[in-house]
Amino acid sequence: MGQRTQAAAGCLTAAVGAGAGLAVWAFGVRERLWRFEAAPDWSVLYAELPLAILGGVAAALTAWALLRRLRPRR
Repeated sequence: MGQRTQAAAGCLTAAVGAGAGLAVWAFGVRERLWRFEAAPDWSVLYAELPLAILGGVAAALTAWALLRRLRPRR
């Protein structure tokens, strides 16, 4: 695999991981946002959302690196 292909695969993996993190975060967000009766809980947006996206990217890139290491070299 060439360098350009590896770089493109890494970027695509990071994008898929960000999408997966966003999808996990979006599940039940309405209930978490309106958790309290008086006002919305904005930490759902400024704390949970970035952490979910970064966690998805980190998990996807870790999996990509592990699979790349396990693959036999030619």
